[in-house]
Order: sequence, then structure tokens, then C-alpha cells
Amino acid sequence: MDSPVRSLLASGVTLTDAALERLLPSPETLPHSIHRAMRHSVFAGGKRLRPILCMEAARMVGGDGELPAGVADLGAALEMLHTYSLIHDDLPALDNDDLRRGHPTCHVAFGEAIAILAGDALQTLAFQTIAQLHAPPETVVAVLRDVSVAVGTGIGCSGNIDTGIAPGMIGGQVVDIESEGVEPTADLVETIHRAKTGALITTAIVSGAIYGASRHAMPASNLTRIREFGEKAGLAFQIVDDILDMTQSSAELGKTAGKDTASVKATWPAVYGIEQSRRDADQLIADAFAAVEPFGAAADPLKSLARYLTTRTH
Repeated sequence: MDSPVRSLLASGVTLTDAALERLLPSPETLPHSIHRAMRHSVFAGGKRLRPILCMEAARMVGGDGELPAGVADLGAALEMLHTYSLIHDDLPALDNDDLRRGHPTCHVAFGEAIAILAGDALQTLAFQTIAQLHAPPETVVAVLRDVSVAVGTGIGCSGNIDTGIAPGMIGGQVVDIESEGVEPTADLVETIHRAKTGALITTAIVSGAIYGASRHAMPASNLTRIREFGEKAGLAFQIVDDILDMTQSSAELGKTAGKDTASVKATWPAVYGIEQSRRDADQLIADAFAAVEPFGAAADPLKSLARYLTTRTH
């Protein structure tokens, strides 16, 4: 990892963690168990990629090279949503995992009931945080709409409300669960990846851009390009995650390695093999770069983060 990316990640983690510390109830707030469980998972050492992507998208469209005031709160809300999804994904009824980010999963540390409620509480607090953003009402509504569709089951993606967003994270999780043990196909894998993982990464970037553009009008074509960047980068991220699950140890990953293979899950390498998967991830990043080329040097931080997504080892 080169020094600029390392600095970008470090500063993003600092900003996000400060916002999370301010927004989350303290461990001494009653009822203690739920708030300690929420903090256990939120502060378990995540890389904060989604908040950082959000903040850098806001910076890119802001026009002055500065982070818009308050955007760290939006990033923190996205991290709460991501953490809630991990808590629930690790539950015995889903992946039944006991290790996350190198720490005991929430249900192992606090029991299944509190873990379920901790995930619920993080999701609720995330939307409360977005609703209280210091931005014009139309910006807050646009962010809420984009994020809620991306987190959901795909409702709002077609028909009378056409957002252009792939079916959401929860919808992707359902397809993933129902596809276990089924011979994976290219279409199935892409559907799951674009929804379960890609949708939240995409909305992190798009919502950050919407927030960053609240001080000036942004052409719809620019938002389309930013969404394309997010979709390509999000899919590349999950492809690399699939590769790492097959090639890295549990200690290196910070979670149980080999779970996807053992569960016969629909993964990119299961369909295309590891080498083609690496090539596909690289091509997706190249396509993502092309989408934001009109932003010039302002897009360089986002590009460097996208490249990091495909070269990481954990």
C-alpha cells in the first residue's frame, strides 16, 4: 500500500471513529447490554471503507478539495448499517460464524437475542443520524432514499420509483441464503454480489456525492457516472473477497476462512476460477476509473481507494 492511500485510510478512520464515538450511546447508558454490544461490533477494528468512500466522493464533487462539514456523520451512519449487516450475517440462523474482524462475533460475546437487537438498534440509529444531517431538506431526503433502497430488498428499483439501483443488500442476503448448495451460475453470482455487497458500497459513494453537491447543482450525468463507479468498484471488492476467502487463513482475514467453499456458496471463483476472477476485478476497476475520468484530478483519491480494494490481502 502506497503512502497516500495509507494516509487517506488513516485520516478516514480517525474521522469516522470520532463521529461514531459521538453518535453511539456510551457503554454506561442504560440498558447497558445493548449499548455495549453495539459498541463491541462497531469498534472491533473495521477498515471504515464505506465511510471513507463516502467522504472522498463528497470531496470530489465539492469543488474546493475540502471535506464538506458534517459528512463524517453520514459516513458513520453507513458504518452502522454495515456493522448491523455483519452482526446479523454472523448469527447461527445465517452464517453461524464466531469470528469477525479478529474478535468474537456479537452473538458469541453477548448472546443471540442481544446481538439481534444490537443490529436492529444500529440500523435505526443510522437512519436517525441521516435524518439529522445538517444539509438542505431535499439533500437529506435524497440521501435517505438512496441509502434505504440500497439496504432493502429491491423495492423501489422498478415500477413507479425507478432509482437505477440494483436490488438491495437484504434482498441479496436472501438470494445468497436460498442459493446455498445450488450449483452457482454467472448470473446468480453477479446478482448476489451486486446486491449483498455492492449496493451498500455504491450508495456510500452516491450518497456522499449527493451530500457534497448540496452547495451547488450537479448535472444528473455526473451522478450517473458516480453510480457506475460505485457499482464497478463494489463488484470488484466482493470478487476479491471471494478470492481471499479461498487463499488466506482465518488469522489473515480476521474471520473464518473457507466458509464460502464449505457452504457451497455462489462465489466468483466457483464460476470463473481464481485467475479469471483476478482479471475480472482488475477490468472492473479500469471501467470504474473510466467512469469518473471527467472529474480529473479530483477523482484521484477515490481511484486510489478503488485500486486498494483489489490489492488488499485481508
